[in-house]
Amino acid sequence: MRLFPLASAAVATLPLIDAYTWKNVVTGGGGGFTPGIVFSNAAKGVAYARTDIGGLYKLNSDDSWAPLTDFANNTSWNNWGIDALAADPLNAKNVYAAVGMYTNSWDPNNGQILRSKDSGTTWASTTLPFKVGGNMPGRGMGERLAVDPKLSSVLYFGARSGKGLWKSTDSGVTWKNVTSFPNVGNYVPDSTDTSGYNSDNMGIAWVTFNSNSTAVGGATGTIFVGVADKTKPVYVSKDAGSTWSLVTGQPTGYLPHKGKLSPKENALYVSYSDGSGPYDGTAGGVYRYDITAGTWKDISPGVDPYYGYGGLAVDLQRPGTVMVATLNSWYPDAIMWRSNNSGVSWTPIWEWTNYPSQNFYYSMSNTNAPWIPANHDLNIKTLGWMIESLEIDPFDSNHWLYGTGLSVYGGHDLLSWDTKHNVSISILAKGIEETSVQALAAPPELSLVSAMGDIGGFQHTSLTTPPKAELPLFTTSTSVDYAGKVPKSLVRTGNLADGSAIQIALSNDGGATWNLNYGATASLYGGSAVINAQADTVLWSTSASGVQVSQYTSSFTQVSSLPSGAAVASDKANTTVFYGGSGGSFYRSTDTGKTFTTTTKLGSSTAVNKIAANPTVAGDVWVTTDKGLFHSTNYGTTFSAITGPTAGWSLALGKSTANTYKYNIFGFFTINGVSTIFESKDVGATWTAISDSAHGFGSASSNPVAASQDTEGLVYVGTNGRGVFYGTP
Repeated sequence: MRLFPLASAAVATLPLIDAYTWKNVVTGGGGGFTPGIVFSNAAKGVAYARTDIGGLYKLNSDDSWAPLTDFANNTSWNNWGIDALAADPLNAKNVYAAVGMYTNSWDPNNGQILRSKDSGTTWASTTLPFKVGGNMPGRGMGERLAVDPKLSSVLYFGARSGKGLWKSTDSGVTWKNVTSFPNVGNYVPDSTDTSGYNSDNMGIAWVTFNSNSTAVGGATGTIFVGVADKTKPVYVSKDAGSTWSLVTGQPTGYLPHKGKLSPKENALYVSYSDGSGPYDGTAGGVYRYDITAGTWKDISPGVDPYYGYGGLAVDLQRPGTVMVATLNSWYPDAIMWRSNNSGVSWTPIWEWTNYPSQNFYYSMSNTNAPWIPANHDLNIKTLGWMIESLEIDPFDSNHWLYGTGLSVYGGHDLLSWDTKHNVSISILAKGIEETSVQALAAPPELSLVSAMGDIGGFQHTSLTTPPKAELPLFTTSTSVDYAGKVPKSLVRTGNLADGSAIQIALSNDGGATWNLNYGATASLYGGSAVINAQADTVLWSTSASGVQVSQYTSSFTQVSSLPSGAAVASDKANTTVFYGGSGGSFYRSTDTGKTFTTTTKLGSSTAVNKIAANPTVAGDVWVTTDKGLFHSTNYGTTFSAITGPTAGWSLALGKSTANTYKYNIFGFFTINGVSTIFESKDVGATWTAISDSAHGFGSASSNPVAASQDTEGLVYVGTNGRGVFYGTP
């Protein structure tokens, strides 16, 4: 057992730690998938949201969210993958989460059950004998983790990968396999996937207690379990988990995504889809199981559905009120329905009138995230996609929330759906920052610019207010760089690999507007591009076409003298110089990237991770490798190995008035066996860690870094799942 106050014990062993204050750069819209939201049945106003790569959050009274798992560091990065969530229905302070990122080789660690007795302020954990997949297919099914509403020391967890059903009788401290449970699941999205990502067994989908049932030994007698099995999907135990049987008369042919109990009806509602989600779903259904009568009824609201069903909610204050959402209705938008008579009839949130005209029964506010479209448009999914979480506050029938692949939405006038068939929806993801940050650029006297996965990135004109628009052209941006002598000039790359669109763009106004670089063909994509000091030449280390160069937006041509996949950088002060690194070798070009020569080997390094040039001094360059940090003052002709770092990833130089070098060095390094973000104020002679027990930043190798050349000590850290942080001493 480990107990930690959002802490990393490893960082605490470092000899030198600087106290930094860390805050999120605000986008206000989440920026990623929220597969689960759980309200507490024990106290009003208590709710939690789980994300697939960005950790766990707790709802605040003002509709904002507070992160609970920012302690995750380089050794516990997989704690940001939340595969299941449970709130104790008898004690509002108790909350549990099943954490782990992947069940295949991408995550080397077994999963854990985290447990908190103080609403997520501190946590203890138990490591499971198998992996947990918070970012695996089927992550919106659930909840896989549940607390017994009669005896809260009892919990059940449904595992993936054929590991079956597990039970704890000591509030999650220890776990045992429920060997009497007969079905470990059998559904795999793609059995031919050799990576193991789509070929893993989805396992157990959800656990739902029937709080109306008679207690057995103090525990709830009747328990329903949904399994990822299209022929045998729902099981029941009537003796508190001792024996199990298939529920008779149930529908087959689909996977059960959600199983929600309506206690006052003594009914179980189940949403089904033909795929595990979160991206698929072309058919499905919604069914009501009358527990007393033992009968099933198809109450599906859609006519000839081209979608599966995901999010499902019941109103505990109003028996017979139920809501359901499409898992994915890719055109024109998601659909949600509401029923006040147990699914006998439904009203939609929008409907076709005379195609392509629609009637909309909601308004949308994007005040918290203006960059997310709120208008009605056939080409814009205003309501969202990947809707697996849909919840009604058990204490307030007007309050509802739902999560999508992009954000969290909801409102406080849900009963207006019934009275005037119109509700007010707002983006309610303030505090949730779940973006996967690919690169950062902090040009002098200009705004921070981010390159992000799935949403392109932003020009952050403010660190504390959300941007008005995301960067255009690319769904995912993989790199961004600025010209040293013309810092308003930037280059950015995208990763669309299907050859349908150019994947490199230029900006001349600090990232406010962008234009495609027509020197590129649509076959080039991904990787990292840099721009020379005078902003006339771009060097692009692409994902699949080697290193390419273009001057004056002319056609990109192959640079045969620099290995494919090389790390690249431009000298920020000398227009003709570019740098490259591959294997353990350093390369230099003095003819604006046309040709490169090897200058030297970087010690015993076998991989170059990042090259950073001094923002104002030509020839001054830093390089991180798998063996540490190296510094050159002569254009990379020779390097000095810096004492301390034994491995390094991203790094940046930021303003300093404390040394004659004029820059402090920030970066993610391994020093004294600890991998985190460090700062040096004396040109690498000494190092201090600037992370803390509450901010571990996840995987060190995934985090881009930028530093301000205008404000001393201001540093930016991009993460793979928690957005961008900025730190100040």
